[in-house]
Amino acid sequence: MTDGPLIVQSDKTLLLEVGHPAAGACRKDIAPFAELERAPEHVHTYRVTPLALWNARAAGHDAEQVVDTLLKYSRYPVPHALLVDVADTMARYGRLRLEKDAEHGLVLRSSERAVLEEVLRAKKVKGMIGDRVGDDAVAVHPSERGALKQALLKLGWPADDRAGYVDGEAHPIDLAEDGWELRSYQREAADAFWHGGSGVVVLPCGSGKTVVGAAAMARARATTLILVTNTVSAHQWKQELIKRTSLTEDEIGEYTGAKKEIRPVTIATYQIMTTRRKGVYAHLELFDARDWGLVVYDEVHLLPAPIFRMTADLQARRRLGLTATLVREDDREGDVFSLIGPKRYDAPWKDMEAQGWIAPADCVEVRVTLTDSERLAYATAEPEERYRFCATTDTKTRLVEALVKRHAGEQILVIGQYIDQLDDLGALLGAPVIKGETRVKERERLFDAFRSGELNVLVVSKVANFSIDLPEATVAVQVSGSYGSRQEEAQRLGRLLRPKASGKGARFYAVVARDTLDQDYAAHRQRFLAEQGYAYRIVDADAVLSGGGEL
Repeated sequence: MTDGPLIVQSDKTLLLEVGHPAAGACRKDIAPFAELERAPEHVHTYRVTPLALWNARAAGHDAEQVVDTLLKYSRYPVPHALLVDVADTMARYGRLRLEKDAEHGLVLRSSERAVLEEVLRAKKVKGMIGDRVGDDAVAVHPSERGALKQALLKLGWPADDRAGYVDGEAHPIDLAEDGWELRSYQREAADAFWHGGSGVVVLPCGSGKTVVGAAAMARARATTLILVTNTVSAHQWKQELIKRTSLTEDEIGEYTGAKKEIRPVTIATYQIMTTRRKGVYAHLELFDARDWGLVVYDEVHLLPAPIFRMTADLQARRRLGLTATLVREDDREGDVFSLIGPKRYDAPWKDMEAQGWIAPADCVEVRVTLTDSERLAYATAEPEERYRFCATTDTKTRLVEALVKRHAGEQILVIGQYIDQLDDLGALLGAPVIKGETRVKERERLFDAFRSGELNVLVVSKVANFSIDLPEATVAVQVSGSYGSRQEEAQRLGRLLRPKASGKGARFYAVVARDTLDQDYAAHRQRFLAEQGYAYRIVDADAVLSGGGEL
């Protein structure tokens, strides 16, 4: 027995003692192959899953490294069966390979005939393959490349796609050389993507994922389709590309509800791509509008199902996914792995903070006690109405007002889920509200006013969760959220993590109603923060409302 911070159990759970001096180093070393499940105060629970092991394998880690990490940090002897299972699971990746054959085109090949025979007899695979090409390979129609990878992953035999990519239509793109340079991790992320061919880069909000996209475009030097979450994000991408690359405004097209421009670099929103007319996705033809050399998926964890289906047909194009978190609330991480590609680069948030690339953040949950009448109304509400009720009570409103007063003069975002609640808060605080119905020009005007300091307080709905660059924000008050969404927690915290000119840190408040569903969902959201190494303090609202107490 050693004094390590980790307890490794035979059910593939890892228990990490948070207070141990080596906990930080251990968390960093197990992150490539283990997923966080629970994160209470003292012991965090991770699980070693096949997908996490395959991601680690695709990123260049081998079973020996994983085993060495477990042995290094484990307090007790590591169960032998688990070590064997890690080695066997990781060995499954790459036993099947998709390759280009000079005579037969795309083939699925295996060095083990038994593995090939097993998958060829699976019903999910039968319609995707062609004739046998010797004992160890079978022809695959190029259009089935993505669907086959999805099916093989579900069968537990993830394929290593070595079939390569078409170059697409060439287009000169260079990084601008004046006034800036790539940060070391941005260069590493772009290089890892390029050498891998396709895949996902995971970087914190505020760390310059757009710049990584620009660096990848400069490597590809080809026509590029960029898919983003909303029109404001499309405008920000365009501005950033003009600033960071040799591209001119005329070379960048915007394909949104307002414009339909197809140019060498085209930026489209997920919303327009998934708009249906008479049951038909009319705009998906954009994928075939040019001979794209690169497709970039911003906020890839939000990829809608129709885009997955089209991406299955784009496997010959290089694909780059950008995100702050690979958590998907629909559990389709396997589809991201098989269709966009494995995780190629991942920088822990706390490491980035330590290097000064993102602002330090203090995360505080402020718990309010509902009044007797509110508590009774909550208890007697219909089950489907309870979360909305406890998330929008007057007691919460008073607390938000007190928090905003306490941080008077700072740049504050008040973030919520329910529009009527946000309208009330906007009126109470004398602050503008940005929501889904706010026109794009008005959104951009308000964001610019906030950036310049003309506005100190903005009330925003979930439309501001994604791809909005507000580096000046120092305080966020989250009053309600999408139930227990960890991905939303990542995005909202990310609004604050842009480095501040003053060097000041950021404060993230989550206002939570005690003894309600709100508290249960908040516990789920904490998992993301804990996974990233952030302490999550809980304080009582009375200290805020009385004007005293340390926050």
